[in-house]
Amino acid sequence: MKITRELKTGVVAVVIIALFVWGFNFLKGMNLFDGPLNTYFTAYNNVQGLNTSSEVTINGVEVGKVIAINFNQDPNKKGELIVEFSIENDFEFSKNSVAKIYSASLMGGKSLAIVPSYEGEIAKPGDFLKGEIESDIFSSVTEKLNPLQAKVENVIVSADSLMTGLTDVLDAKSRRNLKSSIAQLNETVTNFKLISESVNELVKNNDQKLAKTLSNTQVITKNLSILSDSLVHADFGKTIKNLETSISSLSTILANIENGNGSMGKLMYDDQMYTNLTNASKELEELLRDMKEHPKRFVHFSLFGKKEKGYEPKTEVKE
Repeated sequence: MKITRELKTGVVAVVIIALFVWGFNFLKGMNLFDGPLNTYFTAYNNVQGLNTSSEVTINGVEVGKVIAINFNQDPNKKGELIVEFSIENDFEFSKNSVAKIYSASLMGGKSLAIVPSYEGEIAKPGDFLKGEIESDIFSSVTEKLNPLQAKVENVIVSADSLMTGLTDVLDAKSRRNLKSSIAQLNETVTNFKLISESVNELVKNNDQKLAKTLSNTQVITKNLSILSDSLVHADFGKTIKNLETSISSLSTILANIENGNGSMGKLMYDDQMYTNLTNASKELEELLRDMKEHPKRFVHFSLFGKKEKGYEPKTEVKE
């Protein structure tokens, strides 16, 4: 059978059209030879550069493609983007799973990863999953640098204000005073250095004396420690008891004196005894005076037993 040129041309055209349709759908993430696809949806306010035909992965394994990205037609959700993606196998996960946009490479390509959850109702084709966006390295650095940039700007502004204030404060006179203060400080440091050198020299020259002094101090400390131990082990109880006994006896004596008991008490509080002692003292004084003036009246040797003329014994007149 002879194939005509027109038939050949028609077959080639059909093949080309079929390849075009297959390639177009393949680029959109649909493989016509894989049979019906399981498609799911998720929503984002910003897809961060995610495109149709971007990979869809589960645990790092490619399982599908992003089919379409369209704006939400709901008037209450204007600007929201609906992402439709396919999963080509029968992997099951729940509706609590998350569709997360992440950076597949450092070049900025975006992919969609399904973070599966196995708790709850199993997701079916056509269900919506919760959408999240994972920050890439550049976004993370930018997020961390933005607060730092604001702080640096504030520091620069504060430093500028400080320099302006210093410029206003440090006029010509203030600068001269500051230079003078710095010069005096240098002189003080120099004097302190000289004093330190003198002290070092003094210590060096009296090294032996200082060592002897420290040795003596150590001996004194040791002796004080021994004395302290002796005092600690001394029988303070017995000493204190004896002291209490002595104080009690003294208190008794003082109480007797105060009450007029005993010789000392009577002497202090008995007026008659005081008067008798006073009279006896006067009589003794007169007797001693008489013995001094007329010793022969009391000590004499008379062979004839004569009495001294003119002697008359005194008669005491009591009041």
